[in-house]
Amino acid sequence: MDPKDPSVPAPPVPSEGGVGIAQSVFEAPPSVPPEPSHEPLMMEDTVVVPPGGGNTSGSGEVTQASQQQNPFIPDIAMPQVAGSPPANSGNPLMRRILLIGIPVLVIIVIIAIVRMLLPGSNGSGGSGTGPSKKVTINYWGLWENDAVTRQFLSDFEAKYPNITVQYTQQSPKQYRERLQSAINRGEGPDVFRFHNTWIPMLRMQLATVPPSVMSVSDFNSAFFPIASSNLVAGTSIFGIPLMIDGLGLYVNDDLFATAGVTPPTTWTDVADIVPKLTVKNGTAIVTSAIALGTATNVEHFSDILGLLFFQNGADLAALTGKDAEQTLTFYRQFSDPTNPLYTWSDGMDNSVSAFASGRVAMILAPSWRAHEIAQISPKLRFHIAPVPQLQGNSVAWASYWVEGVSSKSTNQDAAWIFVKYLTSKDGASRLYTEESKTRLFGEPYARVDLANTILNDPYTGAYVKQAGFARSFPIASRTYDNGINDRLIQYLTDAVNSMATGAAPSQVLQTASAGFRQVLSSYGFVTGSAVTPTP
Repeated sequence: MDPKDPSVPAPPVPSEGGVGIAQSVFEAPPSVPPEPSHEPLMMEDTVVVPPGGGNTSGSGEVTQASQQQNPFIPDIAMPQVAGSPPANSGNPLMRRILLIGIPVLVIIVIIAIVRMLLPGSNGSGGSGTGPSKKVTINYWGLWENDAVTRQFLSDFEAKYPNITVQYTQQSPKQYRERLQSAINRGEGPDVFRFHNTWIPMLRMQLATVPPSVMSVSDFNSAFFPIASSNLVAGTSIFGIPLMIDGLGLYVNDDLFATAGVTPPTTWTDVADIVPKLTVKNGTAIVTSAIALGTATNVEHFSDILGLLFFQNGADLAALTGKDAEQTLTFYRQFSDPTNPLYTWSDGMDNSVSAFASGRVAMILAPSWRAHEIAQISPKLRFHIAPVPQLQGNSVAWASYWVEGVSSKSTNQDAAWIFVKYLTSKDGASRLYTEESKTRLFGEPYARVDLANTILNDPYTGAYVKQAGFARSFPIASRTYDNGINDRLIQYLTDAVNSMATGAAPSQVLQTASAGFRQVLSSYGFVTGSAVTPTP
């Protein structure tokens, strides 16, 4: 890619099939079906009353104010009665006051009505000054501390002086359960962060986005397609994303330079360079090429498997058949001592720690792991590239967090004003700037119109480059939800560990598939070629 090219590359169109990895593993994978699309919500035209109280004609056009007499004080000729005073007699000062004061009063009333009708003036979102009365909203976040949010929230409160935001950084451990319990008790936050796979668990706690804040068509235009697939159902939007994340390929620049190889773009490339990057002492692995093959010490192994299943055309809702078996076999071979691609073992350190210490050349991980790696090894030279692909096919993995509003909040209008600002082009870029002051970078942008600003960033660029063809499934690691993700991941863990003891891939996948069906149905999913929550 030309680094001077400011455009975000359009998602490539999958071909009708693909070239397999090492021919014996992924054999002619079928094309991956596209993410479900959503018809845009057609909003009725809104007529805004023009400020200043101008008259309108029947066609809706603004006309000149009438130059006739004030209708409240008719100035017409009255018949004279003998002995009566002239019709226009009376106190001239009082008449002048009435002629001037009443029209002014009418204009003031009209302006007040117009302000009530304009978006944002009553706290419903838009570009107004927010609610007319002081409101305090509680916001639960996860990754930003007070030092990061202080200036950003001050900017927001200066723009909306009647809204005060009280921010609380939550621990991710047992967060989902703590959040739901607090909302159900009526004590929860007005605004909170939730994972993109949690909607089936939070349907009763999530308020939908009002059309006055954002329409479905505007949402689809502003964010990457994966957001529409995950967060929009019909005409309902269940949250607005601030960031996009998933999996990227972490590359140790020094190990690649020493081996004289370049970062892979396909899985065939990965298979080719594994022997060149792997260093062994007898049968013991000294330096690994890539952390793959196990469930115990490969961080985000479930996300990696989800990516591979999608890329090879396997149906995660019915995890059986040739495509799924080939995928699991391919993943396992990197930790099989009898396989030529053997480069990882259960005896290795945790994959993130191993990368930070220079003992593995590549890992697949979300963007936030870079902060941890940089803290462990500040001098380590690395960058993040897009994930390897099957030739002729492009599928990436998405796992990200979303901003939502509590269905039990008594300040929903003000809450949506805050969420709209937080996820707007200006708000997201301001927060990214504040985050970048204390760490390597901010959260990769979910907005398409901000992607160009980080397209060539060595850490975040990969995630926006591949966001246009990213897919998601509730086997996302490190959500700590004790729910749909963790329950499904346990079945994948059992499958990988069973294969390590010699079980056949068809056998372990039949067990995993049965478990998947049970878990998915318990959360209101329907199974088929696509998995979507029931309305």
